[in-house]
Amino acid sequence: MAMTRFRYKSVTPVGELVQGEMEAVTRRAVIERLHNDGHTPIRADEITEGSALRLFPDGFFRRTVLSGTDTVLLTRELATLLGAGVPLEGALVILVNLADDGPKHRLIQAVLERVRGGSSLADALEPYRRTLPGFYIAMVRAGEAGGALEIVLTRLAEALERAQSLKATVRSAMYYPVIVLIVAVISLIILLTQVVPAFRPLFEGTGAALPTSTKVIVALGEWLTTYWWLTFAVPAGLVPVLRNLYRRPTVRLAWDRTMLKIPLIGELITKLEVARFSRTLGTLLSNGVSILNALAIAVDTLGNRAMAQEASGLAASLKKGDGLARPLMASGVFPRLAVQLIHVGEEGGQLEDMLLRVASIYDEETRQALQRMLALLVPMITILLGLIVAAVVSSMLTAILSTYDLAF
Repeated sequence: MAMTRFRYKSVTPVGELVQGEMEAVTRRAVIERLHNDGHTPIRADEITEGSALRLFPDGFFRRTVLSGTDTVLLTRELATLLGAGVPLEGALVILVNLADDGPKHRLIQAVLERVRGGSSLADALEPYRRTLPGFYIAMVRAGEAGGALEIVLTRLAEALERAQSLKATVRSAMYYPVIVLIVAVISLIILLTQVVPAFRPLFEGTGAALPTSTKVIVALGEWLTTYWWLTFAVPAGLVPVLRNLYRRPTVRLAWDRTMLKIPLIGELITKLEVARFSRTLGTLLSNGVSILNALAIAVDTLGNRAMAQEASGLAASLKKGDGLARPLMASGVFPRLAVQLIHVGEEGGQLEDMLLRVASIYDEETRQALQRMLALLVPMITILLGLIVAAVVSSMLTAILSTYDLAF
């Protein structure tokens, strides 16, 4: 049988995150080999030749990724069926029959076929790792190993519901300022391309010298009228360039560090990441995953590379017996309140419960920080638009009055 090359990421028995490439017949063989070496697999993806030459990835024109809501519902439904005593295969059959045709139905159908072929649920979910949250499969694997899959799925659903609720809050809160910004930009474009050019015949007829500010505004209006397509082409061209640049580790690390230093925005990012890190780590620990493996997985879910870099050094401190709180405090990245609560949890032998409590606290802190940011953002956009419009109108009035030799 032909061998296929896979790119994998796993956690060693001492809690180190490693990644590399391996040749095997199937993805399951890669996972089994990692297990035999004492590793905890995180992902194993097949390396396809010539994938960089394809203009569109597979499934580009068909949505294949589960939405957050679908993931929560699927997890909750599967946990409920298992809790009612339905075997795993039977539960998947029921879910296939209940799901409408779409990404959810295709995923359950594929997982069901792999389970019928002898795969565990975690192994059956491996091809969809990019679709699911980072810690999802690790928790399912831990639940299967401990014989508590139903309990793990229930806790997973609860954790995903809280994360989904926070994401929905952030998204809905951003609607209003985005709408205000779009209206402001459209208003400014109309002013420069429709209103300002209407005064040009008046200025040319008098032959009077125009103020510098008026010349700049008229020139800007003419440029927008002639080269309006550049306002779409330039951003469309810059997006892929900036995206590729952001993927470079050094660039992304520098950018993420800068973002943490920006007032309000840095505070919001920190609270979001602390909530995500604490919930992932607490959920994994409460389901029997060793602290070193759980820490490696939790660090891998952090979106901010600067915070992830600081958190990645926690494994060395844990091996020395220093715990989590002391190195977190020394890093200076995690908030003092979160570190103190984690310290209390370590001292009281209730680390996982305290981590989940920290996650709940910082979920609420994130909502409050977002409300404060929006309370300043909307007025700032309105004031900025008002100042720009006032500058344009003032410049045009000055030019009109100067053509008639009027003075203020």
